[in-house]
Amino acid sequence: MAEITRTGACIIGAGPGGCAAALQLAKHGVDTLLIDKAKFPRDKVCGDALSGKVVRALERLDPALAVELRGHAALMPSWGVTFTAPNGSSLRVPFSRATGVGDAPGAILPRMDFDHFMLGAVKRTGRVRMLEGVQAKAFHRTGWGWEVSVANARSTPRTTNNVAPPSIHCQLLIDASGANSVFSKQVAGLPMVPRHHCAGVRAYYTGVTGMDPQGFIELIFLQELLPGYLWIFPLPGGRANVGLGLRSDHVRKHRVDLKKLLRETLAGHPQLRDRFANARAEGPLQGMGLPLASKRWPISGDGYLLVGDAAHLIDPFTGEGISHAMISGMHAADVASDMIRSGNVSASAASTYDARVWKRLGKELAISTRLQQLAAWPRLFNFVVGKAANNPALADTISSMFNNLDLREQLKKPGFYLRLLLGN
Repeated sequence: MAEITRTGACIIGAGPGGCAAALQLAKHGVDTLLIDKAKFPRDKVCGDALSGKVVRALERLDPALAVELRGHAALMPSWGVTFTAPNGSSLRVPFSRATGVGDAPGAILPRMDFDHFMLGAVKRTGRVRMLEGVQAKAFHRTGWGWEVSVANARSTPRTTNNVAPPSIHCQLLIDASGANSVFSKQVAGLPMVPRHHCAGVRAYYTGVTGMDPQGFIELIFLQELLPGYLWIFPLPGGRANVGLGLRSDHVRKHRVDLKKLLRETLAGHPQLRDRFANARAEGPLQGMGLPLASKRWPISGDGYLLVGDAAHLIDPFTGEGISHAMISGMHAADVASDMIRSGNVSASAASTYDARVWKRLGKELAISTRLQQLAAWPRLFNFVVGKAANNPALADTISSMFNNLDLREQLKKPGFYLRLLLGN
């Protein structure tokens, strides 16, 4: 491969956020280079759930992509979520009142498949240069932009014909390299704060019983996991993505071994042991770190924009990160296009990106932060789920909260719980 020396925008990380940014930059006609340390297809430790926001983001990028995704052979349509409270009571909440009619609002698709799907869409544009198996190692601010030192990634399991250039020179850098981003930590200065970080483990299982026929995802809030939860996300062929997440300050305080906790919970918990009696893990449990958006950090600076997990944009309550990565990636591309065309890549110009992202996601993330805090109170959680399970009107209201932020904001207010207590 010929040496690459200059580009308008360099995107680090070819996950959903990086690919969304690349697709949007291709629309704007911006000279773009996308690099990733892995060779695709590659696995990514994740819950694999694709919310309705992911589908809507795809539709904004290219309506044909959303249609193509729904026809993916490995995709499981999902019509809702089942919440299980610490006392074992459950609430089945559809994403839409039209459950079973038309296309499902959500889906579950392994990240190996979804990320490969997204990168394929980028490659098909023919307007984005791509380097796989190439890792960004160091960053130096220049008068024009950034000099990025790179090397062939040693961790790549496959050989590659790419010969890494000694460095990449870009006018603007978009960091979408995930929760372990070197740039985000060392250059942008976003720290890992245990209270605003979640540790998780997951594995794929076969032979799990009791799966919902309409692909409802399961969020199980066990007493010992609060303010985290255990999840079971169904996949085609009788498979399931199973894992748990717990806030990192609790993991440290109680010295929790998450892999051991998951195995013991599946084998011994009264709500789960029969369902997993004949289940088999398809490989070892794998861990992940999730930087949560329960605290706002600056997500741009002099010549750079942070996207998705690198910007700490994971939902504090649900753990959702894919849609936020895609949404922030598209906003990053729009702002980057304006910055590059104007020749102004200063921190002041980049701050427009922060404003756009927080305008789009800020209210929703603030509500989720409050819900995460409330979830730490098991009696309150038991009370709300119990009330809704026996009150169809309340259950319908909670269902509507998935698509109505104003309704969801009621969950932050003490009056909502007082009305439940009084039976209104």
